[in-house]
Amino acid sequence: MHVCFEFEGNGSGYVSLPLHYNHLVQSMIYSNISRELADFLHDKGFIHGKRTFKLFTFSRIIGKPQISNGSIVFEGSVRLYVSSPVERFIRELATTLVQRGNVTLGDTNLLATSVSFSKPPEFKEETYIRTLSPITIYSTLYNSENQKKTYYFSPKELEFSNLLCENAQKKHSILKGERAEGSIEVEPIRVKEVIVLYRGTVIKGWVGKFLLKGSKDLMRTVYETGLGNKNSQGFGMFEVIE
Repeated sequence: MHVCFEFEGNGSGYVSLPLHYNHLVQSMIYSNISRELADFLHDKGFIHGKRTFKLFTFSRIIGKPQISNGSIVFEGSVRLYVSSPVERFIRELATTLVQRGNVTLGDTNLLATSVSFSKPPEFKEETYIRTLSPITIYSTLYNSENQKKTYYFSPKELEFSNLLCENAQKKHSILKGERAEGSIEVEPIRVKEVIVLYRGTVIKGWVGKFLLKGSKDLMRTVYETGLGNKNSQGFGMFEVIE
C-alpha cells in the first residue's frame, strides 16, 4: 500500500534539510507509529533465514529543490511516499500524522496538510517503473586479509537482476508463508548512479526508469516492500508508468 503525505514548512513557506536526510525521515516514521511496532521493526523485523526485513520503504522528498549552503531547500509544499504491505504500519503512521499535524525532520518543523492513498497499479508481464528512491543491491565480500567489503552491483552486471529477484522471493515468502513461485528480471532503461550518505555510511544506488519482467505476484510484493536492499533506510520505492 502506497500512502502520500503532503507537508509544508510550518509558517516559513519553505522546507530546508541537509543534503542527506534519509535517517531523518526514517526517525520521523518510527516516531509516528506505536512504540511496540517501532521497537519490533527496529530491533527485530520479519525473519527469513539469516536475513531480517522491515517490510516498509519510503521515497525521496519530492518538491521544487534548490541546493544552498550545503542544504537542500524546497519552496512551497513537499510530498513523501511511504509503502508497506503491513496494514497496521500504514494505519498507525497515517492516523498519527493526521492527528498530530506537526512533525519534525531534524531541525525542521513541518505541517502535515494532506494524506492520500494510491490506487494499486495493474502489473503486466512487462511493466515499466520509475524510481521514487534509489535501488540498491549489494553483497558483503572479504579480501585476502579477511576484511569485510560491501560491493554494490551495477544494473549492467548480471548479479544486479539476479539478487533483486532473490530478495523479492524472500519477501514474498515472508508475506505469503510459502516458497515463492516464478521470478522477475530488472532491466535498466535510462538510469544513473547516485550516492547517499546514511549516518556517515556511503550507499550506492540507481535511479531512473527500469523494466520489470516476469511474475506479477513478485512485482506486487516489491511494489509494497521496496525493490532491493535497505528499503527501510529509504531505498527501492518505485511507481508504475506507461
